[in-house]
Amino acid sequence: MSEALSFPDFLSGGWQHLQFEYFREGVEICRLVSGEPELALLRYAPGASVPRHLHVGLETILVLEGSQSDEFGHYPKGSLIANPEGTTHSVSSEEGCVVLIQWTKPVKIL
Repeated sequence: MSEALSFPDFLSGGWQHLQFEYFREGVEICRLVSGEPELALLRYAPGASVPRHLHVGLETILVLEGSQSDEFGHYPKGSLIANPEGTTHSVSSEEGCVVLIQWTKPVKIL
């Protein structure tokens, strides 16, 4: 039987003690729940980006720190973004950011 995850004070930085690992150039990941769906934290270094990709399932992002941008807008701390199945975009973060991200299926890099 799996145990529930609990992160007290998560929105006020309770995640900062968690371990991150390499995800892609300039982006680190902390996997909270692996599989499909997956739940993770992504930490972007200033200037980091993720190339254009296709969402094969729903992706939901909550910006916890800093900000990120895509072709559709600029998303500061507190922004909630939902990218439905079939949508495409690329992501960048000029100042760096940390986001809570959940995806139902891995994306396809285009």
